[in-house]
Amino acid sequence: MPQHTRARICRDCDGHATVHITTGSRHRDGTRVTLRVTCPACQGTGTARLGRPQEVTA
Repeated sequence: MPQHTRARICRDCDGHATVHITTGSRHRDGTRVTLRVTCPACQGTGTARLGRPQEVTA
């Protein structure tokens, strides 16, 4: 049977790493002025990094 692995989705952006926000202004040709914003936690990849292995001391 094939194994299914779950994608490591960024918990801060929930996989939507890049968004475009409209400023309310328009260009001369009528299109909207937008700002591109990327998630600072995953740097726009949408996936989370693997965590560091925890050390266990007894």
